[in-house]
Amino acid sequence: MAALRRTLHVATLAAGARRALAGSLAGSCLADRRLWDKLHADAGRGSVPTFDWFFGYEEAQGLLLPLLQESGAACPPRVLDVGCGTSSLCTGLYTKCPHPVDVLGVDFSPVAVAHMKSLLEGGQGQTPLCPGHPASQLHFMQADAQNLEPVASSGSFQLVLDKGTWDAISRGGLPGAYQLLSECLRVLSPQGTLVQFSDEDPDVRLPCLEQGSPGWTVTVQELGPFGGITYFAYLVQGSH
Repeated sequence: MAALRRTLHVATLAAGARRALAGSLAGSCLADRRLWDKLHADAGRGSVPTFDWFFGYEEAQGLLLPLLQESGAACPPRVLDVGCGTSSLCTGLYTKCPHPVDVLGVDFSPVAVAHMKSLLEGGQGQTPLCPGHPASQLHFMQADAQNLEPVASSGSFQLVLDKGTWDAISRGGLPGAYQLLSECLRVLSPQGTLVQFSDEDPDVRLPCLEQGSPGWTVTVQELGPFGGITYFAYLVQGSH
């Protein structure tokens, strides 16, 4: 949680904007949708189309692309990004992955979802996003990551991504974080992979994931350092 407490990592934003956003997070409940509506609205007024905390697609692709290639029979593999915000993770997969991929980004902030739909479709005079493979698809929907029933059936995704969403929800208490984990595993195929990106130490995160994922294999990989901070990818996997 150190990086969450210090700042949202946005390399291309002006230093003043970064300080203002970090100040908005200080002492706030990160599970409060009103906070995120305000942050996404403020960020959306700038010239940067996506907003990443921790890191973006470029730093994650070395881990994600092999997982997609190993994802089994589904073609294209389905990817769910829970709590996508206005991150470049979904758009990067859609525009830069050389293999076909079907990506769904969900967030409980209608401001974030509207921004990403506009970015995808070329709203406000922008050029629509082009897929890296002709068969790739990208969609955004408003949904609560702790209750994915309206948007995702059980076992329907080969890869589920959580970049900081556990971190944010756990600020409101671990029961909410465990509900998030339960929903991610419910929609994940038995041979699929859930990836949680975080800066939280493995000594803290691994026991939680092992407790909440009986029957699944939990491992961790170190990422970075990016911007002087070491991150971790926590993988929860079924049988391969």
